Amino acid sequence: MKAQPRPHLPMRPAWLCRNCAAPWPCGPAQLDLVAEFYGHSIALAFYLASSMQEAVDDMYGLGGCPDLAVMHSRFLGWLSLARRSRRDNRR
Repeated sequence: MKAQPRPHLPMRPAWLCRNCAAPWPCGPAQLDLVAEFYGHSIALAFYLASSMQEAVDDMYGLGGCPDLAVMHSRFLGWLSLARRSRRDNRR
């Protein structure tokens, strides 16, 4: 019996990947999200923006002071690259 791969989901309130312990969304999670939301990039952007807000709230709740530019880059900064590569593949 072959073991199922563990999904790359966030562990709250730290917002680290439950599988690889990298800051979530880690690389594998980004790939999974692009596949899951394929054709629905606006819904993906809303989901990630909501997740970013929850992560910021969790960090403040833990007594931290998150760098909002870093959080934006981590949660939303990679989206344009995911969309661009899809558009480039159609040419």
